[in-house]
Formats: sequence, structure tokens, C-alpha cells
Amino acid sequence: MEKGSNIKFGEAIAVLLMMLVVMGVGVIGFKISPQIPVLVVIALVLLWARFRHFSWNEIHKGITEGVTTGIVPIFIFILIGVLISVWIAAGIIPSLMVAGFHMLSVQWFVPSVFIVCALIGTSIGSAFTTISTVGIALFGMGTTMNLNPALVAGAIISGAIFGDKTSPLSDSTNLAAAIADADLFKHIKNLMWSTIPAFLISLVLYAILGHGAASSDALTKVSSTVNVLSSHYDITWWAALPILLMFVCAFMKIPAIGTLLINITVAVVMIFIENPATKIPDLVKMMETGFVSHTGNQAVDALLSRGGISSMMGTVSLIFMTLSLGGLLMKFDLIQIAMKPLVDRLHRDGDLVTAGIFAGIGVNLFVGEQYLSTILPGKAFKKPFNDHGLDNLALSRVLEDGGTVINYLVPWGVASSFAAGTLGVSTLAFLPFCFFSLLSPVFSILSGYTGIGLKRLPQAGTEE
Repeated sequence: MEKGSNIKFGEAIAVLLMMLVVMGVGVIGFKISPQIPVLVVIALVLLWARFRHFSWNEIHKGITEGVTTGIVPIFIFILIGVLISVWIAAGIIPSLMVAGFHMLSVQWFVPSVFIVCALIGTSIGSAFTTISTVGIALFGMGTTMNLNPALVAGAIISGAIFGDKTSPLSDSTNLAAAIADADLFKHIKNLMWSTIPAFLISLVLYAILGHGAASSDALTKVSSTVNVLSSHYDITWWAALPILLMFVCAFMKIPAIGTLLINITVAVVMIFIENPATKIPDLVKMMETGFVSHTGNQAVDALLSRGGISSMMGTVSLIFMTLSLGGLLMKFDLIQIAMKPLVDRLHRDGDLVTAGIFAGIGVNLFVGEQYLSTILPGKAFKKPFNDHGLDNLALSRVLEDGGTVINYLVPWGVASSFAAGTLGVSTLAFLPFCFFSLLSPVFSILSGYTGIGLKRLPQAGTEE
């Protein structure tokens, strides 16, 4: 019986390329949702596994081990769906939009969006929460100003990714540090060598592309939208309470699940205070299927009719399938086998860093799962990095720059599917404007070849 140890490099590459072709043709070529192409890939991998005499017990174990890592994220996605609907019903997102219209400049709106999302993302440590709350409000403002929706979405997502990447509360940041055996806060500090240049250049690009981009009738349309929101929703100062509550939870280091449950509870209380006649069955239905706006303004109704548990089911199913696929690839060692000959031939630090970056990008392309794009390259490159005298901090930064941030650019990726579904802009549309994700791996590779900011292991007899 042939097992994984007998799988050759060429065979592993052939299986991985088959996966990439099927998903690429399905999602990009036929423009269909990623769930079915991923399901087809899983079926083909299972067919190959049975041909190689892997038992069904091994296959089931691989799926189970893969899915286990995503149980918490799946539950978080469900809670985010509920949060979006109750935040709209309680007037929180409409209030944020109205406040934003009064505070943010029309001429400098896009770079302002990038900065605001970066600050909030850093504070709460969750790109998904940032995109699905403040991001929705900012996106609504941008579309009201007749700005390019893809540009606004790119600024929102880039800012949220920056915050997620640099926050000690972020799951992905903690995972990268843990996989590389690096100290969390030293890891975040070391990230700045690639993160700060990517942030500054992104800010300049958003300022150039977004400056003066609003149409001449933008102010008129903004005024009309504010009137619609004010007449149909409770626009009050206390709508800021849940936002402040998220910061308090972040300061107290309450995990995402606890933070979301607290915010949902507070928003529900606000709904009953603002409208005591609210019926519980109607509230429950809204939490299940999403909020439906009835202002009579087509643009506002399209923006604010969203949320609910059912709206997250597409993303949840994608997470489940990509984690299953990733579990199978780990069980059969396909990615490790494909990378080993390359890793063995790397001699320069820059080559090793570049290979690590592209390994993360490759896992994102093959699997579409953010966590696995950190775990698999981390396991494969830890020893080679140390053998070359590179500190674990060098690896942990590579895992972030090639893994975490790239998932938002892959059409069948979990993060990109969530962002696209939440904002209503396709991944291929906002991809060219997601500058932070595009630039982070570039600066990481430059650090590898120049040695600037590349952390090395201390020499014998010296202090770090």
C-alpha cells in the first residue's frame, strides 16, 4: 500500500496545479461562487487519495483535523451576521454615517477611510468586525458621494488589514507568532519594517486617487441621504456606545466571541428602548434573515438591507470546505512535499524570505484559508530559517506578509469572500485598490535581500 511518504515531488505538484486550475477556471473564468469549485477540488483530491490507497479513516481524520481549527471563526462569523442586523435596526450604523458626513472631508474621504479603519482595526484586533461595522457605514458614505465603490472598498479593507496585522488582540497575529515560536510584542514590533512603508505608500496612493474624486453633486446627494437617514432612523449620540464598548472589551482583552455577544445584547436593548413596541418574533426573524430597510430611497435601502445569520452561511460553508481541503493536504503532506526541493536549494537569506512569502501566497491560492496559509509555511520553513541563522521573528513576519494579508486578494479565499459579500463589491474589483495587501510582501522581500530589518539569531557569546 502506497502512503504519503512515497508521494513524489512531480505528483504533488500535479495535484496542486489541478486544484488551482479548477478553482481559477470556476471562480475567475465562469464567475461562479467559490463553494462549488472548492467542492469539486475536494472530490478530486479524495479520488486521488483513494487511488493512492489512503483509507477512509485517514481521509475522515484529515477533514476532522482541518475543520477543528475553524470552529471558533465559524461561530464568530455567525455572530457578526447578527451584529450587523441589530446595529442597523438600533440606528448605530445610520448614526455613524450621519456623523461621518459631518466630520470627514469630501475631498479627502478615501485616505480618511483608510486611516479610520486602521485605527479601529488596531484597537479591536479584528478586520472582519471592522469591515462589517464601521466599514459598512463608510462604504455607504462613499457610494453616496459617487466615489468608485471598488476604491472605497479597497481603502476600508486595507485599513482593516493593517489594524488586524498590528494588533496584539488579533487571532492571525497571535497565530503567526505562535507558529514561529516568537514573542508576540517583538513580532508586532518587527512587522513595522514592512508594515509602515506599505501603510505610508498606500496612504499616498489613496490620497492621489481619492482627492477630488467626488462628483460635483456629491454634497447635494449627501444632504439628501442625511435627511433620509434622519427621518427613518434614530440618529442619536448614544449610538456611539457600542463602539466605545468594543474599545473597552479590547482594553480588557475580552475575546471576539464575548465582545460580539456583549455588543449584540446592548444593541437589542437599544432597539427596545427606541421602539418599545418591537415584537420579539420580528426581532428574532431579523437576526436570522437580516434587516430590511424601508425608507423608499433605493440607494439607502440597498445599503442597509443586510445582516442576519443566513447572510453568513455562504462564508461559513466556504470556511468549512476550505478547512476540510486544508486538512486533507496536511494529512497527505502534499504542500510540504512540493516545497521541500525548493527549500533545500535556497542559500541566500533573500531567496529564503521570498520562498516563504510565495509559499504563503501559494497556500492561499490552493486552499483559500487564512489560518492554513500561516500554519503550513510556518511548519515547512521554521528549520530552514534557523539553519540560515534567521531569527523566528523573521519567519513570523513572512507568515503575515505572505499569508494573512493575501487571503483578501484570492477570489475563493474566506477573507475575500467575506469582504466582498459584506460590502457588495467583488474581489476582482477591489483587488487593484487593496494597496496594503499588495505592498506588504514586496517590502518583506526587499528586507530579505537588503538585510534591513531582517532579524538574525544572536551569535554565540553575544546578546541579542
